[in-house]
Amino acid sequence: MSGLCGWIGHGSTTDENRQIAERMVRPLVRFDDSNVQILAGGNSALAVAANGNSAHLYQNKGVMVALWGQPRFLDSHLAKLAHTDGVAKTLAKSWLDNREKAFAGLVGQFVLCILDESSNEAILAIDRMGTQPVSYQISGEGIIFGTSADAIIRNPLARPKIDSQSLYNYVYFHMIPSPGSIYQEQKRLLPGEFLICKEGREESGKYWEINFLETKKRPFEELKQDFLGVLRSSVRKAAEGQEVGAFLSGGTDSSTIAGILSEINSRPARTYSIGFEATGYDEMEYARIAAQHFSTEHHEYYVTPDDIVEAIPQIAAIFDQPFGNSSAIPTFYCARQAKADGVTKLLGGDGGDELFGGNVRYAKEYIFSLYEYLPPALRKQIVEPLVFGIPGGVNLPVISKARSYIEQATVPMPARTETYNLLGRYGHKEVFTSEFLADVDPGQPIELLNETYYQTHALSLINRMLSLDLKFTLADNDLPKVVKSCELAGVEVAFPFLDDEIVAYSAQLEPKLKLKGTKLRYFFKEALRGFLPNEIITKQKHGFGLPFGVWLQDHKPLQILATDSLRDLKSRNIIRADFIDKLLSQHLDEHADYHGTMVWVLMMLEQWYKQR
Repeated sequence: MSGLCGWIGHGSTTDENRQIAERMVRPLVRFDDSNVQILAGGNSALAVAANGNSAHLYQNKGVMVALWGQPRFLDSHLAKLAHTDGVAKTLAKSWLDNREKAFAGLVGQFVLCILDESSNEAILAIDRMGTQPVSYQISGEGIIFGTSADAIIRNPLARPKIDSQSLYNYVYFHMIPSPGSIYQEQKRLLPGEFLICKEGREESGKYWEINFLETKKRPFEELKQDFLGVLRSSVRKAAEGQEVGAFLSGGTDSSTIAGILSEINSRPARTYSIGFEATGYDEMEYARIAAQHFSTEHHEYYVTPDDIVEAIPQIAAIFDQPFGNSSAIPTFYCARQAKADGVTKLLGGDGGDELFGGNVRYAKEYIFSLYEYLPPALRKQIVEPLVFGIPGGVNLPVISKARSYIEQATVPMPARTETYNLLGRYGHKEVFTSEFLADVDPGQPIELLNETYYQTHALSLINRMLSLDLKFTLADNDLPKVVKSCELAGVEVAFPFLDDEIVAYSAQLEPKLKLKGTKLRYFFKEALRGFLPNEIITKQKHGFGLPFGVWLQDHKPLQILATDSLRDLKSRNIIRADFIDKLLSQHLDEHADYHGTMVWVLMMLEQWYKQR
């Protein structure tokens, strides 16, 4: 929990710098009781807020080092040195010897910074999977940084001006993808990235990126045994040293972690689930199947509409920029019941879909990709003229479906993954004011997707999609959702599937073992057959959605909160007033669940503004 912050390149006295660092660190501890440690120099300072063994600091001769998290050195000599001299001091030595190559030898969840006053140099890096964020702003010949933008803007040299493009991207993605930030002059590091800032000049680069080995073939039984071995190892490492529990949604990922935790524990694993009294949303049945199968000490909580009303301002406040994933609410209540039970760390199943091929859209995109195998002449001269040339074809079910298939299949990847994007369905000119759109590029979201999609070295469609989702779905969306919700509840969180061994293992699987035709997570499920209950292996992919739109129809306090938020949002001249009126008066009646998503996204935008 908590994080780090600091700066270099400005300051007068050590005492004054310490006072600024104290102001900057306050947002990092407002939701918990983490210990704060501060190092201050003549023109720099840094602060770390963390409990237990998650804070690592070192200062010597104008050099200050701080790490937040639980990193491990791959090199055995450095690992021994870290055990005796401390992680921060060992990193300082490794940096001096190897520069940015030192980061490639670190695994685990972490954010790090190195400040060298003699050269006015700052070095920042985050872990390979981007588990924890770090933002920064260049200021003159220095840099201000922090794991939360709320810490950065408390520095007197920060310039917290809202970035219109990021607001647009938020409504498009329901979060702001890195390297963007809600503030104009702030950026965020990408997963596996480092930054060197010397006298105000920045240089960034990748010290690690996933390397897919797509042609390596091994016998299934050999793969299975290795997989079970790295699974047990990753859960064991994540569970070390604390009172540990596990999220249990009843899906394959959380059930697997609960089962492994039950194996390695000396007592029944403590598992925590959330339910909803709403048709089509409650998956408690599957969580109970897994809990009974693995004999866990199981705990359940049913989230109510009143719970949502209570949590919305808190969720908006914990995030340092607008965040529209409604699953943060059930995640928070799940973590809160674990905290009340004495749990200090929860294990989450995030990452399994993005490593082993579990998202439903992977199968859909495979089906669309088959159209590309038809010879171009056949497509253009026969198939398409036939399908689109039949008079009245739009009224014929078979022809209508064929048209829809071809229209989507001919959209290039990765834009094809966004054909059902909610903002795209409304039309950005119908949603945003013309004044607001004058300062944004509506094409930037697709450009961001393209940049990531085409940077990967993968040859197969499934691995290119996995690489895209490791960034946009996992690092930019799901991990912040879980990390910040747990921080709000006062619980740490770890992700066994993001352990370096698991990530490396997934990268060397043949593509067809991740997606076999339209069969999702083929190897994962087959390797765990006999370990997981059959009902969980065969269940349809569901998710952890919140029945917000459904409850919005009947629950008066929720209606008031949503309506008041959207009406207040009108005054900011971002969203068109007539769109908000139509959304509330017409669209919700047409399809509460579908249009409720946009109500949620806009409501959380206004709530974020209110919590600043």
